Amino acid sequence: MKMIKARKRSKRSRLRGKRSCGYGARKKHRGKGSQRGSGMAGTGKMAGQRKLTVLKEMPGYFGKHGFKSRKKKLDVINLGDIEKKYEGKEVKLKGFKVLSRGQLKKPITIYANQFSKKAEKKIIASGGKAIKIGMKEEKKQKEKPKKEKIRKDKKNLTF
Repeated sequence: MKMIKARKRSKRSRLRGKRSCGYGARKKHRGKGSQRGSGMAGTGKMAGQRKLTVLKEMPGYFGKHGFKSRKKKLDVINLGDIEKKYEGKEVKLKGFKVLSRGQLKKPITIYANQFSKKAEKKIIASGGKAIKIGMKEEKKQKEKPKKEKIRKDKKNLTF
Protein backbone atom coordinates (compact mmCIF):
# COMPACT_ATOMS: atom_id res chain seq x y z
CA MET A 1 0.00 0.00 0.00
CA LYS A 2 1.24 3.41 -0.97
CA MET A 3 1.22 6.21 1.65
CA ILE A 4 -0.31 9.45 0.49
CA LYS A 5 1.51 12.39 1.91
CA ALA A 6 -0.84 14.95 3.45
CA ARG A 7 -0.35 18.38 1.98
CA LYS A 8 0.70 21.04 4.48
CA ARG A 9 -1.69 23.98 4.68
CA SER A 10 -0.22 27.29 3.59
CA LYS A 11 0.67 29.86 6.19
CA ARG A 12 -1.80 32.29 4.65
CA SER A 13 -4.69 29.90 5.09
CA ARG A 14 -3.64 29.11 8.65
CA LEU A 15 -3.47 32.79 9.66
CA ARG A 16 -6.63 33.88 7.87
CA GLY A 17 -9.22 35.05 10.38
CA LYS A 18 -6.64 35.96 12.99
CA ARG A 19 -6.41 39.56 14.14
CA SER A 20 -3.16 40.62 12.46
CA CYS A 21 -2.54 37.76 10.00
CA GLY A 22 1.05 37.31 11.19
CA TYR A 23 2.21 40.89 10.63
CA GLY A 24 2.64 41.95 14.25
CA ALA A 25 0.67 44.93 15.55
CA ARG A 26 -2.78 45.66 14.16
CA LYS A 27 -1.74 48.88 12.43
CA LYS A 28 1.11 47.30 10.44
CA HIS A 29 0.96 45.91 6.89
CA ARG A 30 -2.03 47.90 5.77
CA GLY A 31 -0.70 49.55 2.66
CA LYS A 32 -0.82 53.04 4.22
CA GLY A 33 2.74 53.31 5.46
CA SER A 34 3.44 54.13 9.06
CA GLN A 35 0.56 56.10 10.47
CA ARG A 36 2.67 59.00 11.93
CA GLY A 37 -0.16 60.75 13.78
CA SER A 38 -2.95 62.94 12.47
CA GLY A 39 -3.03 66.59 11.53
CA MET A 40 0.05 68.55 12.54
CA ALA A 41 1.16 65.96 15.12
CA GLY A 42 4.89 65.37 15.07
CA THR A 43 5.83 68.69 13.46
CA GLY A 44 7.69 70.07 16.45
CA LYS A 45 11.19 71.47 16.58
CA MET A 46 12.95 68.09 16.74
CA ALA A 47 10.61 66.25 14.35
CA GLY A 48 12.23 64.61 11.38
CA GLN A 49 9.25 62.69 10.11
CA ARG A 50 7.38 65.64 8.59
CA LYS A 51 10.03 68.32 8.38
CA LEU A 52 10.39 68.25 4.57
CA THR A 53 6.65 68.38 4.01
CA VAL A 54 6.20 71.25 6.45
CA LEU A 55 9.17 73.20 5.03
CA LYS A 56 7.83 72.85 1.51
CA GLU A 57 4.18 73.64 2.18
CA MET A 58 4.43 76.03 5.14
CA PRO A 59 7.48 78.30 4.97
CA GLY A 60 8.02 80.20 8.23
CA TYR A 61 6.60 77.41 10.42
CA PHE A 62 9.87 76.80 12.29
CA GLY A 63 11.90 79.39 14.19
CA LYS A 64 11.26 82.43 16.29
CA HIS A 65 8.94 85.13 15.04
CA GLY A 66 9.22 88.00 17.51
CA PHE A 67 6.35 89.31 19.59
CA LYS A 68 3.26 91.42 19.07
CA SER A 69 3.67 94.98 20.25
CA ARG A 70 1.07 96.16 22.74
CA LYS A 71 1.67 99.82 21.99
CA LYS A 72 -1.25 101.58 20.38
CA LYS A 73 -0.20 103.07 17.07
CA LEU A 74 -1.43 106.59 16.54
CA ASP A 75 -3.12 107.77 13.36
CA VAL A 76 -1.24 110.45 11.44
CA ILE A 77 -2.57 113.77 10.18
CA ASN A 78 -0.78 116.65 8.44
CA LEU A 79 -1.17 120.37 9.12
CA GLY A 80 -2.47 120.94 5.57
CA ASP A 81 -5.27 118.41 6.17
CA ILE A 82 -6.21 120.10 9.45
CA GLU A 83 -6.39 123.45 7.62
CA LYS A 84 -8.77 121.96 4.99
CA LYS A 85 -10.97 119.69 7.12
CA TYR A 86 -11.49 121.59 10.36
CA GLU A 87 -12.94 125.05 10.89
CA GLY A 88 -12.75 127.05 14.09
CA LYS A 89 -10.02 127.99 16.50
CA GLU A 90 -9.81 124.72 18.45
CA VAL A 91 -9.26 121.21 17.10
CA LYS A 92 -9.24 118.11 19.32
CA LEU A 93 -7.51 115.10 17.75
CA LYS A 94 -7.63 112.14 20.12
CA GLY A 95 -5.37 109.28 19.00
CA PHE A 96 -3.48 111.34 16.40
CA LYS A 97 0.07 112.47 15.76
CA VAL A 98 0.33 115.79 13.91
CA LEU A 99 2.97 116.01 11.16
CA SER A 100 4.31 119.14 9.44
CA ARG A 101 3.32 118.77 5.76
CA GLY A 102 1.32 121.80 4.66
CA GLN A 103 0.88 125.31 6.06
CA LEU A 104 -1.40 126.94 8.61
CA LYS A 105 -2.74 130.34 7.52
CA LYS A 106 -4.75 131.12 10.65
CA PRO A 107 -3.95 130.56 14.35
CA ILE A 108 -5.42 127.27 15.63
CA THR A 109 -5.15 125.57 19.02
CA ILE A 110 -4.59 121.87 18.38
CA TYR A 111 -5.01 119.17 21.04
CA ALA A 112 -3.34 115.88 20.00
CA ASN A 113 -1.42 112.98 21.50
CA GLN A 114 1.84 113.80 19.72
CA PHE A 115 3.41 116.45 17.50
CA SER A 116 6.49 116.34 15.33
CA LYS A 117 9.05 119.06 16.10
CA LYS A 118 8.50 120.83 12.77
CA ALA A 119 4.71 120.72 13.23
CA GLU A 120 5.00 122.35 16.66
CA LYS A 121 7.20 125.11 15.24
CA LYS A 122 4.76 125.78 12.38
CA ILE A 123 1.74 125.91 14.70
CA ILE A 124 3.48 128.36 17.05
CA ALA A 125 4.73 130.46 14.09
CA SER A 126 1.15 130.83 12.82
CA GLY A 127 0.08 132.11 16.25
CA GLY A 128 -1.61 128.92 17.49
CA LYS A 129 -0.89 126.46 20.30
CA ALA A 130 0.13 122.79 20.27
CA ILE A 131 -1.16 121.07 23.40
CA LYS A 132 -0.36 117.40 24.09
CA ILE A 133 -3.03 115.18 25.61
CA GLY A 134 -1.86 111.92 27.19
CA MET A 135 -3.50 108.54 26.65
CA LYS A 136 -2.98 107.52 30.30
CA GLU A 137 -4.63 110.63 31.71
CA GLU A 138 -7.79 109.99 29.70
CA LYS A 139 -8.01 106.45 31.03
CA LYS A 140 -7.75 107.63 34.63
CA GLN A 141 -10.72 109.97 34.19
CA LYS A 142 -12.93 107.15 32.90
CA GLU A 143 -12.26 104.79 35.83
CA LYS A 144 -15.12 104.32 38.27
CA PRO A 145 -14.53 105.18 41.92
CA LYS A 146 -13.79 102.15 44.07
CA LYS A 147 -16.38 101.10 46.62
CA GLU A 148 -15.25 100.87 50.21
CA LYS A 149 -15.40 97.44 51.73
CA ILE A 150 -17.51 97.25 54.87
CA ARG A 151 -15.77 95.10 57.42
CA LYS A 152 -17.94 93.35 59.93
CA ASP A 153 -16.42 92.45 63.25
CA LYS A 154 -17.42 89.14 64.74
CA LYS A 155 -18.07 90.74 68.15
CA ASN A 156 -20.68 93.23 66.91
CA LEU A 157 -22.78 90.69 65.01
CA THR A 158 -26.19 90.15 66.56
CA PHE A 159 -28.74 87.53 65.65
